[in-house]
Amino acid sequence: MTDGNSPCVLVVNLGSPSSLEISDIKKYLKEFLSDDDVIDLPKVLQQLILRGFILPYRPKRTKLFYEQIWTAEGSPLITNTHCLASALQDRTGWRVYTAMRYQQPSIEDVLNTISRDGYKEVVVVPLYPHNAAATVGSTRKKVESIIRKKFSGLSVSFVDPFFDNDNYITALANCIQKHLPECIDMLLFSYHGLPVRQLQKADVTSSHCVVTPECCSIECESSRACYRANAIKTARLTAERIGIPSDKWQISFQSRVSAVGPRWMDPSTANTLEMLPQAGKKNVAILCPSFICDCLETLWEIDSEGREIFERAGGESFTYIPCLNSSSDFVEGLQSIISESYYSIQSNQMDVM
Repeated sequence: MTDGNSPCVLVVNLGSPSSLEISDIKKYLKEFLSDDDVIDLPKVLQQLILRGFILPYRPKRTKLFYEQIWTAEGSPLITNTHCLASALQDRTGWRVYTAMRYQQPSIEDVLNTISRDGYKEVVVVPLYPHNAAATVGSTRKKVESIIRKKFSGLSVSFVDPFFDNDNYITALANCIQKHLPECIDMLLFSYHGLPVRQLQKADVTSSHCVVTPECCSIECESSRACYRANAIKTARLTAERIGIPSDKWQISFQSRVSAVGPRWMDPSTANTLEMLPQAGKKNVAILCPSFICDCLETLWEIDSEGREIFERAGGESFTYIPCLNSSSDFVEGLQSIISESYYSIQSNQMDVM
C-alpha cells in the first residue's frame, strides 16, 4: 500500500463543534441529531423534537461541558483523531487523511482533496470498533452517497468493525495494564448506549436480538451485527487476555439522551457507578472501549461526572483508563487491521474475476 497505484487511508470519526460559540455548537447538534440513523424516528417527529426541545436549550448546557475539556488546540476528539492519523502515516508511509462524520473537516471536502491528489482508491476506516447503524452504518452511507454523486472514479473499500480483532484486543489489554492499579474491586467497561429498538433493527433474522435468551452469547450472523453482542465480546476477550476473573469485571452503557422515551440499553453507567460502593466495590477502574479517541463522552461524562457520582456514593478509588488514541500499540494494531482488510478484499475480487 505504498506505491503510486496504491490507495490512501481515510480515518473517520464522529465530529465536534468547531468552537465553543453557541452558534457552532448548535450547528453541530443540528447536523448530528438530524441523521436518520441517530434519531431513527419519522422525519417530522425527529425535527419536531430537535427544533422544539433540543436546539433551544441543549447548546448552552453542552457548552458548559465542552468548556471543561476544551484545549488550546480545540476539541480533544478532533485533535486526538488527527494525532492518530499522523502517527499511522509516520509508521506506515501511507497517505492518511482525517474526516469527521459531522462538521469539519467534512467527508466531502476530504474526498475532494483525495481526488485532487490523484488517488484512485481509498480505504475508509470508521473509528468505531463495534457495529451500529448510528456510527459505522451512517459513515458508510455518507461516504458512498458522496462517492456516487461526485467522485464516481474513486474506488472505496471499508474496514469492518474490529471488536474481536486480536490486534485491537491486544492494544486494549496493554492500555489497561499500563494504567490499572494493583488492587481493584471492579473493572468497568463503559460503552456508548443505544435505544434497544436500534439493536432489534440490526438483527438480520428479526428473531434473535432481545428475543432469544442469552442472545448475545450465541455466535451467529445476528450477533456479529449486534452492537451489544460486539461490546460483550470485546470485554470478555480483553478480560481473559489480562487475566481478570469474571467476578471482577462488568459492562455498562453510558450517554443516555434522557431517562424517558425509548428503552435504552442496560445497565446504565451512572446507575452502576452509584451502586458499586453499596455493594462493597469501592476501588474501581473504568474504560470506554467504544471510543477510540478521548472526547466529551470520556473526559467529561466519565472522568469528571462519573467520578463525582462514584465518590458521592462512597467510592474510594476511581481510575479512568484513557482511550487508545495514538498509542503505539494501537497504531501498530490498526496498521495490521487495515492491511488485513484491504488485502482480503483484493483477494476476494481476484477470485471473482
